[in-house]
Amino acid sequence: MPNNLADARVLLVDDDPRMRESLSGLLELYDCHPTVADSGAEAIDRLQRESFDVLLLDLNMPEVDGHGVMDFINRQDIDTLVIVVSGESSFNSVSTVLKQGAYDYVKKPYAPEELLSTLKNALRKRRLQQDNQDMHKQLIKSEQLHRFIVNNSPDLVFVLDHLCHISFINERAETLLNYRPETLIGQHIVELVESDDEERASLFFSHVVQDGEQLASCELCLKSNGLYQRKHYFEITVSASRNPHEGIPDLEDGELLLYGTARDVTERKEAADFINFQAYHDLLTRLPNRVLFKDRLSVTIFNAKRNNSPFAVMFLDLDRFKIVNDTLGHTLGDRLLQSVAQRLLVCMRGSDTLSRFGGDEFILLFPEVANIEGVEQIAGKFIDALKQPFHVKGHEIYIGCSIGIAMFPEAGEDMEALIQNADIAMYNAKANGRDSYCIFSPDMSSSPAFRLSLERDIRRAISDDELCLFYQPQVDLVKQCISGVEVLVRWEHPERGLMYPSEFISVAEEIRLIIEVDKWVLRHACRTAKSWFANGLPPMKLAVNLSPLMVEQEDFVEFVLNTIEQVGFPAQWLELEITENVLLKDQEHITRKLEQLSEKGISFALDDFGTGYSSLSYLHQYPIDTLKIDQSFVSTLDESNGACLVDAIVAMAQGLKMNIVAEGVESRTQLEYLSNLGCRYIQGWLFGKALSEQEILKLLHTTPVELEHRAILARQDRY
Repeated sequence: MPNNLADARVLLVDDDPRMRESLSGLLELYDCHPTVADSGAEAIDRLQRESFDVLLLDLNMPEVDGHGVMDFINRQDIDTLVIVVSGESSFNSVSTVLKQGAYDYVKKPYAPEELLSTLKNALRKRRLQQDNQDMHKQLIKSEQLHRFIVNNSPDLVFVLDHLCHISFINERAETLLNYRPETLIGQHIVELVESDDEERASLFFSHVVQDGEQLASCELCLKSNGLYQRKHYFEITVSASRNPHEGIPDLEDGELLLYGTARDVTERKEAADFINFQAYHDLLTRLPNRVLFKDRLSVTIFNAKRNNSPFAVMFLDLDRFKIVNDTLGHTLGDRLLQSVAQRLLVCMRGSDTLSRFGGDEFILLFPEVANIEGVEQIAGKFIDALKQPFHVKGHEIYIGCSIGIAMFPEAGEDMEALIQNADIAMYNAKANGRDSYCIFSPDMSSSPAFRLSLERDIRRAISDDELCLFYQPQVDLVKQCISGVEVLVRWEHPERGLMYPSEFISVAEEIRLIIEVDKWVLRHACRTAKSWFANGLPPMKLAVNLSPLMVEQEDFVEFVLNTIEQVGFPAQWLELEITENVLLKDQEHITRKLEQLSEKGISFALDDFGTGYSSLSYLHQYPIDTLKIDQSFVSTLDESNGACLVDAIVAMAQGLKMNIVAEGVESRTQLEYLSNLGCRYIQGWLFGKALSEQEILKLLHTTPVELEHRAILARQDRY
């Protein structure tokens, strides 16, 4: 398979001589010498005589058009990828060729970068397909080899009759299981299986009998005749046959037999189990790590929402551990952490989870709690247990702990909020004197200790470049494509992990650092999106949120224009999102600023529309292009009042010739309702949550068909 354009076999089909010459010239710049056909009939003739990796195909040609060529390819099952290069750009045209099996569609006049990128992607796909075929052939060969293993095989080989009784078993039965082969003849195969696997074994062999000649495999634990102290696992491979069987007594020709092998995979299974253990556990304490803890927490949240039951998350930080580590050394510190883990486990139930989050931090999950009093008793046990001295390598060590408690649903209904709020409560416990626990309450985010710490960290976050950007897609229902992305800021806090805007933006606004945050976001978002466009992605709307404080700045207009000029970002693709609070300020002053930017091509969206206090008459005075329906309205579409509000907002926006973006769309029902209303643009978990730059780039390359498939998966993966 070709690795680059120079090795590719390309057939170029177009009745326009200039287009053929243009495409040929472009490809030859990259040492690719395409075969050229000036009609659909000539293309079919070429395809009958030669093989091609990629077909660059025009649609509108006399006599045999592009659709006819693709029909021929489909009928003859010709292995080639078709890239349509056509001036037709309607949705129906694109949809039709994709349904006919085209790999991709490039619109005339084509952009050379887009065409080359599409062609390279097609060649990569061809190479992957061939690799997969080669791998599939190897697997088939391996399965065939297992089927024809003979008596001298190192594996256990057996033959079963139609009732799954053993008719033959090779002498490896004595080596592997310590049974003489003749003693097993006539026994049911399931009698060789350990009791824990008997039900699964019965189901497996009954399916093999019913399915006929299909090859099947299953991993089972087989009994040994006193040979092993531990369990031994075997990979059982079985196939059924009704061919004549010579040399096997009491069997008639055509009678169903099952041929099978059993390979000892105990060491492989133990190695896989160990690798799996490493992936989900902290190797020092052998406790679950962050990944496993978050998985269990996710399941607990799902069950709690379904059963309307409370549970608790605890964040436990050791007091005075750093002193021990610094004075007695890391080796002794590690031994101390192991002792702490064992002492905590003694206080826990089997259904609870204790995880080491890193350093001297532990996080605990209690999925079965009746009330807060029970959680407080558990926290008290932990504090009392860790107050007792630890004896490590001849040292008597005293430490303590500070515990933060977050209750579901009071402290949050999602994983990030519960962990973050338990962490906040733990910091409050430390601030209150240590060796204590603290239960999270909403007012803790404004407590003096937390606020001072957060203010200090925000100032450092900007200078140390700890902020990062996430992107949520906005989907155009008419074109069935991603029309833009909303930029959302996150904070990679070195101690608290990933923090969401709700956890620090209000503090940033109070100390007026929000202006610096907004400037950072605008610069980085424009620079990042510009790099996307330069690397072949088509331009799309970049929606950036701005705070009222930012808009009120005297140099607001100058900063925005200077930023896009320095970055080289096209003004027409920038959309600034403002809230209704901005419209309550100096109307004349704000209007002048927005109009100055609007004249340069920048558009404006009114975010969270309907949740503020502005008059509807204001909409006539400002250059607002888009209304964003707040997700609080979308979530109530199944209620009559909620539906009426959304109906009214959409009708009003349509009357004012404004675009409408519905936020927080999470279900197919909401999508269909909004689509029927004429709401063209959608944003929400149905098509994608806020994604990192690497994740959004993958999504931006999806086709309409893949986008619909992603929406289906999103609905399945909500929890």
